[in-house]
Amino acid sequence: MIIGGGDTGADCLGTALRQGAEIVNQFEIMPRPPEDRSDSNPWPTWPLIYRVSSAHEEGGKRIFAINTSEFVGENGNVKYLKTHKVEQVFENGKMSFQEIENSEENIEADIVLLALGFTGPEKSPILEQLGVSLDDKGNVDRSEDYETSIEGVFTCGDMGRGQSLIVWAIAEGRSCAASVDEFLMGATELPAPVTAKETPLN
Repeated sequence: MIIGGGDTGADCLGTALRQGAEIVNQFEIMPRPPEDRSDSNPWPTWPLIYRVSSAHEEGGKRIFAINTSEFVGENGNVKYLKTHKVEQVFENGKMSFQEIENSEENIEADIVLLALGFTGPEKSPILEQLGVSLDDKGNVDRSEDYETSIEGVFTCGDMGRGQSLIVWAIAEGRSCAASVDEFLMGATELPAPVTAKETPLN
């Protein structure tokens, strides 16, 4: 069972199948996207359409507009998930999901992989104790060389960039390491492939 219908969920699905899983279900809380662009999604905005990745072509079942309300297990092992169908509701300019009555279903599971949407860094005590500044998206604010508002404290990857691809996290990790090296040693010979302010469109 995979909870999350995005790219990470698709990666989990493909990996599970390649490792011999007999049945793989992938949950997505959002409704199934349309096959074609809607009038409210014109070019050049990113097309919000139904996509099938190479992992999905390998097998598995995608279930849309579903939410998990409870994990039920025995002796420390999950046995099934209590689920219900949902519909999107827009109120006061905000979207939420409302449970559809009489749509409850228990779905068996041996393993559950969480591939849920990233909504920003966890507001953990360490961020509060450090006192780092956050940007308007809730990510840790940083300079081009990955240093936060606190001298000597650096951040990279999703913590500073927000939701992005693993290739950006890897590139940022290498670049951040170079900045830390320079901060500690006064100079660095480490590679720095990207700055913290670069975007995929640059």
